[in-house]
Amino acid sequence: MQVGVTSVFPTPPAPSGLFHGPLHLFAVRIYFEDTDLSGVVYHANYLRYMERARSDMLRLAGIDQRRANEAGEGAWAVTDLSIKYRLPARLDDELLVESRMIAVRGASVQIGQIIRRRDDVLTEGLVTAAFVSPEGRARRQPAGWAERFRAIMNGNDQHMDTP
Repeated sequence: MQVGVTSVFPTPPAPSGLFHGPLHLFAVRIYFEDTDLSGVVYHANYLRYMERARSDMLRLAGIDQRRANEAGEGAWAVTDLSIKYRLPARLDDELLVESRMIAVRGASVQIGQIIRRRDDVLTEGLVTAAFVSPEGRARRQPAGWAERFRAIMNGNDQHMDTP
């Protein structure tokens, strides 16, 4: 018996979420490793879920953060973060991280995020990230990125057509 024969099964979709108008939607399931002694999600893990959703939103929009970093152009750094915890998530919950571009500037973006369990809002966050040089100084985003972010803000799916 062969195990792991992939030709029988279709290739699963990439786990990058999807765009629905101006929202990027990213699914998260809660595992035992995500919880603390009381059985609820440890508070810092919500930040991880938000980071994964933001990174995958950019990837899906054709923003190649790795290439920019490896080319010496720079990288994103969180410069401001606020988070509001409303309700806890628990083992095996299925959550949805909604991300929305709030503002786009030459060297920074602001992204609002909500983590939901069905209709319940569990966590709300607002993140400002600046594009910084390898030396750690703020610098303009690579050419074309701000336009893609504005397209996302406007709910324009055109931003996903080309990398």
